[in-house]
Amino acid sequence: MKRLIVLSGKQYSGKDTVAKLLLEEFKSFKRIGIGDAIKIMYGKQNGLTYEEIEADKSKYRTGLIELGDWGRKQNPDYWLNVILNMKEDTIVPDLRLEHELDIFKANNAYMIRVEASLDARKARGIITNENDLTEVALDNYTGWNYKIDNSLDFATLQQNTKPLVADIKKYFKI
Repeated sequence: MKRLIVLSGKQYSGKDTVAKLLLEEFKSFKRIGIGDAIKIMYGKQNGLTYEEIEADKSKYRTGLIELGDWGRKQNPDYWLNVILNMKEDTIVPDLRLEHELDIFKANNAYMIRVEASLDARKARGIITNENDLTEVALDNYTGWNYKIDNSLDFATLQQNTKPLVADIKKYFKI
């Protein structure tokens, strides 16, 4: 059975950093963001690797947007379903809306909220659109399997990840 780990959090909270730490522990997992699913399909359709697209996103942006829109016209959850249908155990580091979580939760995903103070997030990057639905929709969500704080330094995050890893192993019985 495919195993799924999903992460959510505000911009610059450290979702990708936590995902990278988890990938070091869970070697059978692959990181696939929702946008990555679009890039992978676009690459297959156009004879490009994911890395080629990443190296020159601006060159492919129009095609990626068109493909993303096409998928969502088929089904608003088209790209979520693409991820669910992949064979690999998957870490999805970019869930932003409750219905996205609900879909993954229905597929036995382990759900993580990455939290960080506003000051910590501002130190990592420029905060934009802070009140956008994709930033606030999950502020009061309570269905997380685990919440991890990333308000301090990387070494502290590494330490804070150890009990998370143990909990994931228990959840998936690995």
